[in-house]
Amino acid sequence: MQPSFSSFREFYPYYLAEHADLRCRRMHFAGSWLVIAALLAGIFVSPWWFLAMPLAGYGFAWVGHLVFEKNRPATFSYPAYSLAGDWVMFFDILRGKVRI
Repeated sequence: MQPSFSSFREFYPYYLAEHADLRCRRMHFAGSWLVIAALLAGIFVSPWWFLAMPLAGYGFAWVGHLVFEKNRPATFSYPAYSLAGDWVMFFDILRGKVRI
């Protein structure tokens, strides 16, 4: 049974716990960088690059969960909170608040 959350503030600690393995966090971090690269390529090179954004982001994240974390990605149960969690974790990693 999945827990329920009334706010992202409640959800984020759960999200981080679902990403306890540093290798999984690294996969998320790499995927997020690739999403940014695909976004820029879509703007400056070709709109076809926009199609790579979800493939890069979710592909790296889901491999991290399958191979390292060995759990089900939160995307399936909490899609909006999970997407927000990806980016909050990404920026928390950049600021040194979350370890990788």
